[in-house]
Amino acid sequence: MKRAEQVTFGGGGLDRAAHLRGDRGALATAWADPAAAVLLVWQGKPLSTRSGRGSSPDQLVMIRPDHPLAASHRENCIFLGLAPTGAPQFACDISSWQPDALDQAMLASFADASEQQHPDLPTGQVFTELRRMMAFLTPLEAELAATANAVLSWHKSHQFCACCGQPSQVAQAGWQRNCAACNTSHFPRTDPVVIMLITHGDQVLLGRSPGWPVGMYSLLAGFVEPGETLEAAVRREVLEEAGVKVGAVTYLSSQPWPFPMSLMFGCAGIALGRELTIDHSEIEDALWISRADMMTVFAGDHPGIRPTRKGSIAHFLLQNWLADTLD
Repeated sequence: MKRAEQVTFGGGGLDRAAHLRGDRGALATAWADPAAAVLLVWQGKPLSTRSGRGSSPDQLVMIRPDHPLAASHRENCIFLGLAPTGAPQFACDISSWQPDALDQAMLASFADASEQQHPDLPTGQVFTELRRMMAFLTPLEAELAATANAVLSWHKSHQFCACCGQPSQVAQAGWQRNCAACNTSHFPRTDPVVIMLITHGDQVLLGRSPGWPVGMYSLLAGFVEPGETLEAAVRREVLEEAGVKVGAVTYLSSQPWPFPMSLMFGCAGIALGRELTIDHSEIEDALWISRADMMTVFAGDHPGIRPTRKGSIAHFLLQNWLADTLD
C-alpha cells in the first residue's frame, strides 16, 4: 500500500538511537543539550496545549529537562531518541501526582474528555487523552506520544520479574528492566493485533463492541495468537465474531496503537459470503454496509452509524477503500 506510512503514529522520522541507551555519558550530554525536550505523561495522557475544543489543532508540549517536573523524574525517564533535527527527546511519567477532585469514572470511560492542569505548569498546558488529539498531531509528535505511552505502560505493568517475582530495575534508558535476584533481563512487549477490511463486492463488514458510544461501528479486529500467521488470524477472528468465511487475505498497513501497547496489522480480506452468525460473547453487532452508505457515514449524515475515530487505522483503511487508493 503506497500510503501505508501515512497512518497516524507512523512515519515520524524519529531516530531511536539505540546505541546511546547504555551510554551514561552520552545520555547525560543529551539531557544537557540546549535543544533537548521532555514529554510529560500522566496516566497515559500526554501534555498538550489544548484538547480539540476550538479551531486551532492540538499539539504536544515539550518542556526543558531542567524544568522541576522533568528533573525530579530524571532517574526513570525514557530516552525516546533523536528528532530529525538531532534534538534529544525524552519522556517522563508523573502519574504519582494526584489532581484535586479527580473524576476516576471519567478517566475510565471510553471517551475521557477530562483535562488535568498541573499547578507547576502554565495555564492551558493540560494532560489530554491521546485518542482525542491524535488526528491533530504532526507525524513526529504522534510517534513520540505513541512510543512514550507504550513504553511507560509496559513499565507500569512489569515492575516485577516474570521469572522469580522480585522487583526489577529500569535499565538502558527505559528500554529494559533487569532483575538483580535472578539476573534476568526483560524488554518492552508489543501485542500483535489484526484489523480487517473485509469486503464482498461493494460492501464492507463492520462490527461494534459492547460499551462503545451509540452508533459507533468499526472494522473487526482481534489479537494474533501464538503460532498463528496474520492471514490465519484474520480468517479465525472474522469467523469467530461474525460467522463469515474469508478467502484471500493481503497486508495493507500497520499502526502502533499505544492503548496500551499493540501493533495493529491492517489487512484486506475477501469474504466468501455475506451471511452473518454473530457471537455475542465476542461482539455486540455486525453488519454489511455498501460503499455508498459508507460515504454517507463519513460525511456524518448516516442516521444510525457514526464514523470511525479519525486517527485510527480503521478510519485510515476505510477512507482509502472509499477513495480506491488501497494499492
